[in-house]
Amino acid sequence: MFNLSILHCTAQISIFVHTKQVLMYRYLFVVLIGFSLNSFAQLTEQETLAHRAQHLSDLMDTSKHILNSEEIEHFRGLDYFDFDPNYQVKAIFKKDKGPKFNMRTSTSRMAKYRRYGYLYFEIGNQKCTLEVYQSPSLRKQKQYRDHLFLPFRDKTTGKETYGAGRFIELTIPESNEFILDFNTAFNPYCAYSPRFSCPIPPEVNTLTIDIRAGEKTPLGDH
Repeated sequence: MFNLSILHCTAQISIFVHTKQVLMYRYLFVVLIGFSLNSFAQLTEQETLAHRAQHLSDLMDTSKHILNSEEIEHFRGLDYFDFDPNYQVKAIFKKDKGPKFNMRTSTSRMAKYRRYGYLYFEIGNQKCTLEVYQSPSLRKQKQYRDHLFLPFRDKTTGKETYGAGRFIELTIPESNEFILDFNTAFNPYCAYSPRFSCPIPPEVNTLTIDIRAGEKTPLGDH
């Protein structure tokens, strides 16, 4: 799966290089948007595995400006839970916009978001609620106008999965029911490099259950 951390994580490097990277990231996003945002619903196992392979390929390619050559040299690889259709759950979406607020990140940077609504779903017999967010700055750009951001933690966080939480990317649903696919959950770029500043899920988006789907902590970091 193509990792859309590019929309939320900022590289902590020089302004010139950062600007060049942002332009490259936006180009890559436009090229790949046909199988990225439009696919963040219910994927087949084969589609999920293909996206994971593409994500690893992107990380290992220095021309993509994600990891540098030194980081690639020490990178041990990605790790995932096995694909599990039980984590493709029916969710009820309720639009409920909140005020803009500053979301904490892995650095001193604050990221501006607003709550766009709530997701209600069940896993097993456990009823769950998560807030979904919208970036005011991304909303101003036509290609990201329907983009929604779902950062979350669960009981695997800091154990089997990355300690700062994971992300799922969504588009504004056409109805109040859709499939929320936790197999697409991925790590922010700060899981691979300290050069990035990434949003940290608000406390309200901490689930009290295990989400044993999607990306784990990178290999070598357990």
